Amino acid sequence: MQLDKFTDYALRVLMTLAVGAPARIPASDIAARFGISENHLAKVATELVRQGFVTSERGRGGGLTLARPAADIRIGQVVRALRRDDPVVECFGSDRSCRILPACGLRGPLADAREAFFATLDAYTLADVTRPRRALAALLDLPPR
Repeated sequence: MQLDKFTDYALRVLMTLAVGAPARIPASDIAARFGISENHLAKVATELVRQGFVTSERGRGGGLTLARPAADIRIGQVVRALRRDDPVVECFGSDRSCRILPACGLRGPLADAREAFFATLDAYTLADVTRPRRALAALLDLPPR
């Protein structure tokens, strides 16, 4: 499985917020740290808010914060929420035009591989992947907490 840029950026946002917690961090600051378009990152942040992973406050002193502790956010849960069931191969989606679909033996192994991918990610929380907080804070130019 390959993560799309949207999901990749969302994970970067969550990691940045976890390392910077409890501070509010503007989406524009996160975009600048990673060299990502502010407009694109704003869409990512909006989806993270909609999915309940992040809260957002507008105005002076506003920004993004985690909606719950990093230890309560499973990486698999985030990826599932953002990928919106993107199919591994087209026959897993709405396209059922493949000639060999009725007799294909590949669908089962691919479905199993997808579940194994998510099961592995479910074993990790946001807190787990941000354990080297000081190193991440230094790389992101955030004050260590």
